[in-house]
Amino acid sequence: MLHTFVALVDDKPGVLTRVASLFRRLNVNIVSLTVGESEREGVSRMTIVCDAPEHAADRIRASLYKLEITRDVDELGRVEAVIRELCLIKVAAGPNHPHGQQSRSQIFELANVFRARVVDLAPESIMLEMTGAASKIEGLLQVLRESSFEVLEVSRTGRMAMRRGHHTSRVLKALGTNNGEQPHAAYPNRPEPHEDLPNQFAEDET
Repeated sequence: MLHTFVALVDDKPGVLTRVASLFRRLNVNIVSLTVGESEREGVSRMTIVCDAPEHAADRIRASLYKLEITRDVDELGRVEAVIRELCLIKVAAGPNHPHGQQSRSQIFELANVFRARVVDLAPESIMLEMTGAASKIEGLLQVLRESSFEVLEVSRTGRMAMRRGHHTSRVLKALGTNNGEQPHAAYPNRPEPHEDLPNQFAEDET
């Protein structure tokens, strides 16, 4: 099962390594990870998609909170959220393509259907830019391949996610905050992690 976590972390060297090492210790595979600036100075927004059992969400969230570099953690699996992904697709197209010169017009038509944009046009290739749900991107890739187009390169950002609407007091309470304060190490309202729980997701060591 895929879980999507949004973590606000300190913007300083070594943070990405700390988070990746945490998931390695939990024996949880990271499917995608995006990091960028947030609305707060000195704080980065990290969107982590991982493959883990359904009951693992609370354990992963608590483990993320154990890191002193973590300001806040939210799990978007059970809430209304906007989830998008950016993808660049380079497709072979030109006079040497099996479809000939018509390959370009056919790719343009597919781009219109899937609401993709042409961002680069070269003598032997076309690059498309597409933003949307992962299923929509995978649908375009499938149609291109089934139409005998050669996909030369694919670059995907992974999921980027954000809750819908404003954070009400109820949402802030669900995030483990009090009156909008962030549960950082300097704040007394930071939820206590389950330090006494064993790693129930790691494989048994022999």
